[in-house]
Amino acid sequence: MLDRSRNAPSPVTATHVPYAASGRRRRPKTGAMFAIAALGLAAAGTPFLPGAATAATAAAKGTVIATATGPFGPMLVVGSGKYAGYTLYMITSDQPPTFGCTTKMINLLGQNGACTGLSNDKKAEWPAITTTAAPVAGTGVTQKLLGTVSRPGIGLQITYAGHPLYLFDQGPGQTFGEGWDEPSLPPWHGVWYVVSPAGAPVAPSEMLTTTTLKGKPVVGALMFTQAGWEIFPVYTYSKDSADASACTGSCAVAWPPLLTTGTPGVLGKLTASDFGTLKRADSTAQLTYKGRPLYLYSQEGIAQGPTGFAATGNGNGSKDAAGGTFQLVSP
Repeated sequence: MLDRSRNAPSPVTATHVPYAASGRRRRPKTGAMFAIAALGLAAAGTPFLPGAATAATAAAKGTVIATATGPFGPMLVVGSGKYAGYTLYMITSDQPPTFGCTTKMINLLGQNGACTGLSNDKKAEWPAITTTAAPVAGTGVTQKLLGTVSRPGIGLQITYAGHPLYLFDQGPGQTFGEGWDEPSLPPWHGVWYVVSPAGAPVAPSEMLTTTTLKGKPVVGALMFTQAGWEIFPVYTYSKDSADASACTGSCAVAWPPLLTTGTPGVLGKLTASDFGTLKRADSTAQLTYKGRPLYLYSQEGIAQGPTGFAATGNGNGSKDAAGGTFQLVSP
């Protein structure tokens, strides 16, 4: 079984590790296919149990979705069946009826697999949580936010506040899928988060630093990837006003806002007081730099350099449908 625990260098000592040479792969219980193992412990899951379902929900035929308190606060978990207690995740690139995480088989580094599939699909990196009837709200879950979407090869995948829900971990009480950034390797083009009882993504606290692109220093965020911690450049959007984001809807799918929980960490020559947060419409906290909201790029390029694979900053100068421009951030 593939170990998808966060075995990677800590952010403070992060180095680029080539994707093709970053370790053995073993298949996890939920079927993750493309993860990299043996990179050194960076985070650990915290055991927790889902809220108990009522007698009515326990007797229901639909899959129960419940809540639990984990290391990032209250979050959604499976409340019944084989995967009871497993953490549930969403990806920013899903916007039904279009999906960033699909059942399309790809070959990555010599392994065949897909982003998603049935809950027990061993070739799916992020198996879908499914149901045979209307899903049921367990403790802490709002019934009206629960729904389903019918997907070929999967059946009825459960959604919450419109977000399709996925599995990732090897057992209940783990949160190893939190904060994974997968823009192009694998090409799921989004960031993965646990989901709050309100239906919003729950982000970890971010770490900011600098990296060099084309000979110039730019601000970047340390994000967890298949190769461990990597620095991804962040962008500002020309249509944003001071402490307000104009990038929502499909814009935020293409350019995921850089979210955080708590006070972000700062490395190198950056000044902590230059960073802040703003509250988005879904109540998530988006990081700002000198008052400008920060974004990641869902199509961020990855290229091999002298120290391994690294982000290229290929989103610099890109325009969106509204005519706004995204730019790299100089420290």
